[in-house]
Amino acid sequence: MNLALYIAKRYLLSKKSHRVINIISGVAVAGVTLATMAMICTMSVFNGFKELVAFQFTAFDPQLKIVAAEGKNFYIDNEKIEAVKSLPQIAVATTCFQEKAMVQYDGCQAMVTIKGVEENFSVLTDIEKALIGGDTLLLSDADVHYAVAGAELISTLNCGINHIRPLEIYAPKRDRKINLVNPLVNFKKGHLYSSGTIFVVNQTKYDNNYILTSLDFARDIFERRSNEASSLELKIADGHSVSDVKQKIKAILGDEYLVLDRYEQQEDIFRIMKIEKLISYIFLTFILFIACFNIIGSLSMLIIDKKQDINTLRSLGANNKLITDIFVIEGILISATGAVAGIILGVVACLLQEHFGILALGNGGGNLLVDSYPVAVETQDIILVFVTVILVGVTAVGIPVRMLTRRIFREGIR
Repeated sequence: MNLALYIAKRYLLSKKSHRVINIISGVAVAGVTLATMAMICTMSVFNGFKELVAFQFTAFDPQLKIVAAEGKNFYIDNEKIEAVKSLPQIAVATTCFQEKAMVQYDGCQAMVTIKGVEENFSVLTDIEKALIGGDTLLLSDADVHYAVAGAELISTLNCGINHIRPLEIYAPKRDRKINLVNPLVNFKKGHLYSSGTIFVVNQTKYDNNYILTSLDFARDIFERRSNEASSLELKIADGHSVSDVKQKIKAILGDEYLVLDRYEQQEDIFRIMKIEKLISYIFLTFILFIACFNIIGSLSMLIIDKKQDINTLRSLGANNKLITDIFVIEGILISATGAVAGIILGVVACLLQEHFGILALGNGGGNLLVDSYPVAVETQDIILVFVTVILVGVTAVGIPVRMLTRRIFREGIR
């Protein structure tokens, strides 16, 4: 194998007797290079959009979220939860309770999610950066509870940021028989006053459906106990890995609870993005496979060009396997050369896009979250692409070259 590799490298770098062979070899390398570069750039764009979406969710989603493994709610005052909250790696812990309810204002109605949070929710997340009308999250005072609603929900209710009258909240009463004669008695009514602020996180799920308020109001309107919660949301202290802290918390809580990071909290969205990335990877791998067939033409011409060398090697005792391996390795080296060149060009193109935004999104009208395609190069993608190119090169070249050399051996080389 060492001899075959040595001869294959000499063939790769040496000048061929016919110029057309050099041209065909250059075209083969260029085809693999472009296909590899396309794979790097496409996968990096998907990574960029993934990070962009994750960044948009930071105004609402915590770094880690603890929920019950079974059922919707759990009791917050138990030893396991207290042990988690006391970990030195936890910077902020916020108890939350959320449930569906109906909101009404001047005849306009909407089904919403009421999310009751503690006062430190603004420290847990970046919600204050998403506020309009003020820069402080106001949830309650000594007399009333306030609503901080999504911008699209405010538009649906047609109440404006500073609504004069309070929002009417209707939540179904618990453990009561349904009264069909007077349906209103089946609901508990509460009022949320204007906080003078709304939020915009550019996510339909939140902007259209969520109202933030105090934890006490949420527990009261849904008739829950003072120690009941739907989630415990956590912020990790600086200098600690989210994944490491997550594993430590899971070891403490056991199977009774789920510990979700930001990607798991929005699993449906990120699953779709993963599927799209996978489909693009498969499609580009198919294009790469076609590009690798150019290598077969190059190797066919090279075999013809090196007839005299092959005769000499056979006279010196080289068997058919050694000669076949020379040209198979030659094809792998061409694939590897194209892979390395394509990865380098792809990474450079992504870095240029990241810093200068060469490819713009839309028409530049300013209505988008970003002006240019976001990119993020990940090491695992580079490794995956390189391995894919080599495997595709071996598959596309190995079988045809072996069939070609066997045929030549049968016919005899003179």
